[in-house]
Amino acid sequence: MMRLHNLRPRPGARHRVKRLGCGESSGHGKTSGKGHKGQKARSGGSLRLGFEGGQMPLIRRLPKRGFNNAAFHKEYAIVNLSDLNGFKAGTVVNEQLLRESNLVRGEVAGIKILGDGELKHALKIEADKASESARAKIEKAGGTITMRELAAHPPTADDVDQAAKEHQEAKPKKKSAAGSKAKKKSSRK
Repeated sequence: MMRLHNLRPRPGARHRVKRLGCGESSGHGKTSGKGHKGQKARSGGSLRLGFEGGQMPLIRRLPKRGFNNAAFHKEYAIVNLSDLNGFKAGTVVNEQLLRESNLVRGEVAGIKILGDGELKHALKIEADKASESARAKIEKAGGTITMRELAAHPPTADDVDQAAKEHQEAKPKKKSAAGSKAKKKSSRK
């Protein structure tokens, strides 16, 4: 029986520590594998990744052009039909249920259903995207798939621009300060 007092790591999981500086015959004596002098031979001396000794590094020498979509890329959680066979027939499969069953984890923009495997029984699936083969297999099994509304997701740049335009149009126009001063002067006379 396994108890706390007899827990052991698996054989091969732990290695013997390399013993340095134990004489020339050990193969790791004298400089202990650090070579002769220099910054990398000193204790605590290390160079950051990409450092070229003060020379202009390669990453800064190369020109940077064009657009990179990485910042705007949306990551979707992939769920295959074979993963959904664990649910009972007639179950409503949504993001909350998929998270509870650990089929979806972490921050994702939405859920995409792919058609890998066969669906054994009818399910009601709510997702953001689905492949054509997945749709066909779900309908063949007697289930339904509904796409979630876009309003549930954060607004895009176009939505923000449209809202700003509507806000500008709704604002009443202010009277100019020069016109109000002129009226005051004329009223004094």
